[in-house]
This record gives sequence, C-alpha cells and structure tokens, in this order.
Amino acid sequence: MRLGGFAAFAAAVTASAALALSAIAQAQISDDVVKIGVMNDMSGLYADISGQGSAEAARMAIADFGGTVNGKKIELITADHQNKPDVGGAIARQWYDNDKVDAIVDVPTSSVALAVQDVARERKNVFLISGAAASDLTGKACSPTGIHWTYDTVSLANGTGSAVVKAGGDTWFFITADYAFGHALERDTAAVVTASGGKVLGSVKVPLNTPDFSSYLLQAQASKAKIVGLANAGGDTINSIKQAAEFGLVEGGQKMAGLLVFITDIHSLGLKTANGLQLTSAFYWDQNDETRAWSKRFMEKVNHAPTMVQAGVYGAVTHYLNAIKASGSDDGLTVVKKMKETPVNDFMTKNGKILENGRVIRDMYLFEVKKPADSKGPWDYFKQIATIPGEQAFKRPGGNECPLVKG
Repeated sequence: MRLGGFAAFAAAVTASAALALSAIAQAQISDDVVKIGVMNDMSGLYADISGQGSAEAARMAIADFGGTVNGKKIELITADHQNKPDVGGAIARQWYDNDKVDAIVDVPTSSVALAVQDVARERKNVFLISGAAASDLTGKACSPTGIHWTYDTVSLANGTGSAVVKAGGDTWFFITADYAFGHALERDTAAVVTASGGKVLGSVKVPLNTPDFSSYLLQAQASKAKIVGLANAGGDTINSIKQAAEFGLVEGGQKMAGLLVFITDIHSLGLKTANGLQLTSAFYWDQNDETRAWSKRFMEKVNHAPTMVQAGVYGAVTHYLNAIKASGSDDGLTVVKKMKETPVNDFMTKNGKILENGRVIRDMYLFEVKKPADSKGPWDYFKQIATIPGEQAFKRPGGNECPLVKG
C-alpha cells in the first residue's frame, strides 16, 4: 500500500510538472498574439516588386497556417518606409517597442533594411528580409535574429554576371544606383567579372529614382565596354533600359545586363524591348505545378504575377510560424535558432538551409526573356536556361565578414 501510495504521489507530481511546463510554453507567446509587420515601398519605384503584393503574400501565409499558432492569434500590420532609412528605422522602433511586433518582413531598399537590421539586432527581434539585396546583410552587418531569405547581390553576380562573361561579355561599365544596394551589386558583380577573366572599365553612380539617364548612358557608350551592367532595380531598371533603346546602345554593339530584373519590370518594358535579356531569380511562377498552383491563387488576389520577393515573403512567414509552433515561443533568438535547425521546403525552395550568418541557401535560376512570338499568354515571359546550385550561387568571392561565423 505504501509503495502504491508513493507511485500515485509520483504520478501526480509528474502530471503537475507536465502541466506547468505546458503553461510555461503557452506563456512564451508574448502578449497572447504573434504580430508580423510587412514594411516596404507601397507607392514608389519598388511598389510593383514588393508593395501590396508582399502584404497579400503574408496574408496568404497566415491564412494557410490557420490564423493562429499554438492557440494564439496571428496579426499583420503594414507600413510604407518611403525608401528612406530614417523612416524605416523609426517604424521599426515603434513596431518593436510600442506595437509589440514580433517580426518585420520584406523591406526592399538595402539602405532601409540595414537601418532596420540595426534596430532588430539591438532588441533581439526577428527580421525576415525578402526585398533587400545587399550581401552585407549577412556579411559585416549580419544579425543573430536576421534571416536574408530570398536572394542577394552575391547570387545575382554569380548568376547573371558569370553567365554574361562566359558568353564573351568580358568588358563592363556599370550604371549603379547610388546607395547600399547598388554599391553592393556593383562590388559583387565586379569581383565575379574579374575572377572570370573580365575587366571593369568604369562606372557611374546614379541617384535613386532618377527620371533621366541620358548623361549616364552617354558615359557608358563612351567607355566602349561590351556590357553595360545595370546595378539598379525596379523603376530605375525600366527607365535605363527604355532610354538605352532610344540611345541605340544595343544597335551600336553594346549589350545590356540587367543584374536585378523582376517579371513586373518585363511587363512594363514589353517583350519587344526586353527579349533576349538574361536575369537571375529565385523563382518564376511557371516553373512547375507547385509554383503555378500558388501563383494562380496569388494572381486572383493581386492581378499580376508574383515576383520572387513576394513569393519569398510567403515562404519566410510560413517558416517563421512553423518555428514558433515547434519551439513554443516567439522569442527572437529562440525562433531563429529553430528556423536555422529546420530545412526549408516549400513551393519555391527545396532542401534549402539557413546558414549561421542568416543567409538562406537555395538554388537560383538563370532565365532569358522570350521573344514576343514565343510567348503563349499573359505573363509567359521567361525561359529557364540554367539552374545554379545554392552552394555555387551564394559563394562569396572574398569570404564572409559576418562576426557570427566561427573560424
């Protein structure tokens, strides 16, 4: 009887402990809600590649997850950072400190993303980067709670830059957006061009959102470089390609290399202007049945094909929510640790992994823009010409400066 009584007592203690641990796990969801903030350019030159489309992708991820995680509601808020680092930093502080946002997502414009990363690092809050490109985000400016999800300037350089040099484009002149993203893209592409046996003849820095590229295009023409590398994005890429056609750069024997080109850019340019352009991307809506199924749902809501940034937002939010579910916590360091331990598998990424520095390693793809006669319907713009394995795509020419990386 005494033994039986002890056994019953032990069982009761064990049950109580289990209940207590369960209660603690539930209590680790702060404020009884998981709040996600999508911050990006909602009205400017990057609105098409990110903007409301990224917000919709995040909403899709939350809805597909069921709207709750571990019994707690998932909420979404949005903000326009206006492509200004001071505005982005102020929003991040307001969200993390006062609005109890657990994770900020997207943030195109690398100078803004670097400012938000500083705030997130100080507060040990999660930052899931889909829109920004600068490889410094997982290099010298890396963060223990920052995940650079979709692509970066290294992968663009190793994709488009390498392919163009191999095809004979061995002399380059860069037209570069004059902020962190453009500087990083020119730097990383120039390193690949040089390592591949090519030569950089010069570059010119252009203010963000410049309407008139004429003086910069004249400098590119005067350089006699075989390749005019566009280290810009969004509206700047569209304007520079359109005006280059007016200047007759290609007719004069030079070729344009768009180092960051999105499907929405091609839609604005038209296939007649853009056909033959090569580009590197983490995603194209018409790659396979999974990408087509997800993209069909997205297009029904947004009325245009998703960019890789928007698809990446969905993937990042889903992986983040799965990590909260598995860890029982929305603490930044805890969740990111679980995210890094878990392989990435979704409609756009297979067997991806997150490195210690926060870089997601996934395959990238080299595409060529179709001729008008080869397009079979709306948004049928790309043909895939190569798969670039993740380890090759994200290999840094000069090593990694991230202080989190051991050795």
